[in-house]
Amino acid sequence: MGEDLSYIKENVLDYDDVAQMVPQLRGHERLVNGVLRFLSIDKVNALHRHNCKTPGVAFCDGLLKELDIKLKVDNVEVLGRFPEGAFVTVSNHPFGALDGISLIRLVGGYRPDFKVMVNMILNHITAMRQNFIAVDALASDDPKKKAVSMRGIKEAIMQVRRGRPMGFFPAGAVSKVNWRGELRDREWQPSIVRLIAQLGVPVVPIYFHGRNSWWFNFLGMVSWQLRTMRLPAEVFKKRGKTIHISVGEPISVDELKAHDTSVEALGEFLKGRTYALKNK
Repeated sequence: MGEDLSYIKENVLDYDDVAQMVPQLRGHERLVNGVLRFLSIDKVNALHRHNCKTPGVAFCDGLLKELDIKLKVDNVEVLGRFPEGAFVTVSNHPFGALDGISLIRLVGGYRPDFKVMVNMILNHITAMRQNFIAVDALASDDPKKKAVSMRGIKEAIMQVRRGRPMGFFPAGAVSKVNWRGELRDREWQPSIVRLIAQLGVPVVPIYFHGRNSWWFNFLGMVSWQLRTMRLPAEVFKKRGKTIHISVGEPISVDELKAHDTSVEALGEFLKGRTYALKNK
């Protein structure tokens, strides 16, 4: 018997999904579909439909090929040192969904059992769910969302305990431009740093070079909601481009323990090792 793909929806987000999330919009299908087109969600849906029959790493590979996006990776041989056993990756987050897609394609090419912790919005990409662990990045007070996050953390722990690799974007949100005009992650979340310390496995820092458009980053200074709505369009602006990725040398468990004097100190150490790859 073939793999059960019944959990995969062809569309990432459509009228029915929006009507369920915002009941006030039920009965306004033309309006909703117009907004989805304006936000380039129709293009996202088409891309997903074309590739969703081959979920997981193959799906990510298909997306990148359809968009004619290539990956240029420095020091990729590091990933070949982990043919088995658990390890963790930590990465900056400059692009949004494209970071996760590229990371799964890169690490999953060596270890198909690789999973990445993502927010619940990205969990709508059902063809990638076998490589996702969803949490509520906004630490919502909604009990249902808190329960999802707790399940996600437990699943991440079990993933590593079973000797499988796990990836994190510790910022939990896309990088933004600071007052100096530098693109930087927000503070890496203490809950994720604490979890990494608890897992006690080697950490591989992975740095994504580049940024989204100036318009996207301008919106980020105005409103994070507007910036979020712009994310799908940013994916298609990368069509035909090359994404440059640098893989750092693994950080040993002993080295992690030496910098684990506090959650803040360990977070700064991991973030510093990742951003040190910027000049590669």
